[in-house]
Amino acid sequence: MKYEVIVVGGGHAGIEAAHATSRIGHKTLLITGNIKNIGDMPCNPSIGGTSKGVIVREVDALGGLMGRIADKSLLQMKMLNSSKGPAVRCLRAQADKELYPRNMQEFLASQKNLSIVEGIVEGIDVKMTADRPKVQGVILGDGRHYNCDVLILTTGTYLKSQILRGSEKEPLGPHGEKRSNHLSDSLRELGFKILRLKTGTPPRIDARTVDFSKMKEELGDEICRSFSFDVKNDYDVNKQEKCYLIYTNEKTKQIIQDNLKKSAMYGGYVEGIGPRYCPSIEDKIVRFSDKERHILFLEPQSMVEGSHYYNALYLQGFSTSMPIDVQEEMVHSLEGLEHADILEYAYAIEYDAIDPLQIKPSLESKIVENLFTAGQINGTSGYEEAAGQGIIAGINASKKLKGECPLILGRDEAYIGVLIDDLVTKGTIEPYRMLTSRAEFRLILRHDNADIRLRNYGYLAGLIDEEQKKRLDFKISKIDELKNRCHQIKISPQEVKEYISLDKGITLYELIKRSDIDIDISEIMKILVSCMDDKIDYEILEEIVIEIKYSGYIEKTYVEVERMKRLQEKKIPVDLDYGKVINLASEARQKLENVRPATIAQAMRISGVNPADISILTVYLKKEYANHE
Repeated sequence: MKYEVIVVGGGHAGIEAAHATSRIGHKTLLITGNIKNIGDMPCNPSIGGTSKGVIVREVDALGGLMGRIADKSLLQMKMLNSSKGPAVRCLRAQADKELYPRNMQEFLASQKNLSIVEGIVEGIDVKMTADRPKVQGVILGDGRHYNCDVLILTTGTYLKSQILRGSEKEPLGPHGEKRSNHLSDSLRELGFKILRLKTGTPPRIDARTVDFSKMKEELGDEICRSFSFDVKNDYDVNKQEKCYLIYTNEKTKQIIQDNLKKSAMYGGYVEGIGPRYCPSIEDKIVRFSDKERHILFLEPQSMVEGSHYYNALYLQGFSTSMPIDVQEEMVHSLEGLEHADILEYAYAIEYDAIDPLQIKPSLESKIVENLFTAGQINGTSGYEEAAGQGIIAGINASKKLKGECPLILGRDEAYIGVLIDDLVTKGTIEPYRMLTSRAEFRLILRHDNADIRLRNYGYLAGLIDEEQKKRLDFKISKIDELKNRCHQIKISPQEVKEYISLDKGITLYELIKRSDIDIDISEIMKILVSCMDDKIDYEILEEIVIEIKYSGYIEKTYVEVERMKRLQEKKIPVDLDYGKVINLASEARQKLENVRPATIAQAMRISGVNPADISILTVYLKKEYANHE
């Protein structure tokens, strides 16, 4: 049977890719090992978090699903870093681990142009062309064959995956699911460089056996919040589920140190490289041996009675590959968990991935035409990073079918743009995690303005409808109108005496911009409401305050953006022979030949390419290519 698009894998990347292509109008097939696992959250029961929350908003702005399904499946919602500047504020939701995939599956079941089948893809069918191999279809383990014009691989951690606890290894995927045994071999035969990576998950604890009196409660925010720009949440903030904070102690540390050689990681049983920014607890103990304790969170997984996850708590920060008997000792050393029952034991999982230097910024492979990849197969970790890649892969698969230029988000436009640029320019040797520190323009890549930055791209791609576009246009015009109004509203010294002493009145704009005063948004709301007839949306007000208060810093950021864009405009010919560029350092020449950057700006971001190399390259291009500028 022939499809325009086949998506392999029903995780967070595959969902967004399949939804995007089918919603745009392409006949799409999603192939997954287990339909009941579509939208599964095999690790932590949360969506969002530091920097990741912004990615979720960006996916929603483009027309994706993750944000709206997370909103519909909430246990708790809070804004992280709310006391800090807007550049680092991010939403994080505790999602119901039973409801999230259920809601996602219901949505996809009603999606036009989308078919879903169960199966394990073990091979890629290609035809040889003068240029490079071109996708024709996929071959399943049971012999079935499906043809397609474009293929999107979103295989997660299922390629030759192994579950590890101590010295024990099991050839399984997450939750003990079937793995793909031969697909990574098929990719290797086509010319892909294959990486071996590792990630892990912590034990799950029976809530009925926990002494919560010894723990600190972590509550959700007191106001309703939403990832989605289209459907606003209206939940009872007082009925959000609680999380709990605890710490490791000296006893925990001693147990781990005494049993390090039994760990799959430190016993030499792991081949894959683990995530630097989400290490196992034994890795934390070794790397940060001077620390007396490490912070942990107990998080609810589901409130659906009868669910596999009901009464199960996720022990965030305590992932391990220790044997079961050692895990028992470790858990029972924690305060409040002395008598806890472990419902599921922790494990490490290692799997195959591809070297992301072999993909283009569009997420199409450089090796096989019409083959796109997204998610953990590209070397990333996290549901959110996967979803961000998935929607871009879906959009660009559609554009490839239509003969249109791909959507490539800049580093100044989206965290998704930073993520993909890092992958295709710098590569990775460990599971890549998005961090706010990776985004040099994070002040303009905020939680609050994701729709303003990206919704038009979603509209042009066919994922955002006319009604959504009208709401965006209204929001932008309202922000402009109210910012102008702030210049006109006069504030007397008496009105703000509790915040600041003034000799004379000033405009509301000047008041908000002053760095020596911090007026709560609710107070500014009162002032604005008193001057207007209609009710002002909280998000619009928030946008106004941020744009005014940080206008100086924002303007400086845009100056840097313009400088980068000038470098981005300096193209590097695709067929450039770096061997002819005299005096280039050997490492720089090797890296440039491997990555083949499209612009000088991209070349500057390659690890091992120094400013001197860039100067030499720029001079060479000016001399040899008249149209380089």
